[in-house]
Amino acid sequence: MGTFERYLSAWVAIAIAVGVGLGLIVPQVFSALANLSYANVNFPVAVLIWAMVWPMMIGVDFGSLKRVGEKPKGLIITLVVNWLIKPFTMAALGVLFFKHLFADLIPAADAEGYLAGLILLGAAPCTAMVFVWSQLTKGDPNYTLAQVSINDAIMVFAFAPIVAFLLGVTDIVVPWETLLLSVGLYVLLPLLAGVLTRHLLISKGGHKAVSAFTERMKPASIAGLLATVVLLFGFQGQVILERPLIIALIAVPILIQSYGIFALAYGAAWLWKVPHNIAAPGAMIGTSNFFELAVAVAISLFGLNSGAALATVVGVLVEVPVMLSLVAFANATRRRFLPNASS
Repeated sequence: MGTFERYLSAWVAIAIAVGVGLGLIVPQVFSALANLSYANVNFPVAVLIWAMVWPMMIGVDFGSLKRVGEKPKGLIITLVVNWLIKPFTMAALGVLFFKHLFADLIPAADAEGYLAGLILLGAAPCTAMVFVWSQLTKGDPNYTLAQVSINDAIMVFAFAPIVAFLLGVTDIVVPWETLLLSVGLYVLLPLLAGVLTRHLLISKGGHKAVSAFTERMKPASIAGLLATVVLLFGFQGQVILERPLIIALIAVPILIQSYGIFALAYGAAWLWKVPHNIAAPGAMIGTSNFFELAVAVAISLFGLNSGAALATVVGVLVEVPVMLSLVAFANATRRRFLPNASS
């Protein structure tokens, strides 16, 4: 790991400060960038995420991808944690904090909104950024793609019923534009670009050329991550400074959920002797969230200025620092797992 990558957490902290500062100094610039959106998918952020995901997609070997099913443990852990545990623990933590522990600090009506936002986050496991975390932990790109793809397929059918059950409402409308556009931009397009790039590299220099190219692309991927952080925090800089206590209170159950879900999935993978390059990305799918989908549903159900929408935005803000800390932990504990295996 190079010097720049070793101090990535410090660079992210600087990017957060820069984002908040620029959001206050030139709010009109960030307002214009925020308006470059469709179906709650922001195109500047999408481009940056695309740039981060594409180098990993170059490592996807379709010949190996078809053998993923021969090692189902990682998939089983991911699916059980994401769909049978995560939505319900997030709802339970929301009730604990907003109905009881924080009841004297937050008006009851606001607490209901924040709880709804947490439920929406808990029912939407991550799609795009998992490829970034997988790359930083030297994850198996073939297996990571399979894990994300299967989770996306399940999300199409399971998201609305789970949210409807936990929120106690029946008129949940899945924003298909957001779901399909996000999957297309964050998974399908970079996958296609990665496959084409891999084919060209192999035709010119074999697998060594692929490895050399992806290694050269790492600084660009990290730069894309830092630029994404600047944008995300720049978009919300005013809110962070105007409502710091509320942001902090909402963040508490999200932080507990994130670290708890990671510990559960990562620990299960260790006990079941899943190789590290499968275990680490698998644990991170449930730890992070598909925030575009959560934000879109929160706005459609409760309104742009609702507590639910704010809670989903807080999920966006805490995600990168939390995930980077888990990347560092996963890298530090790699030797406790079985040697990496190809998919």
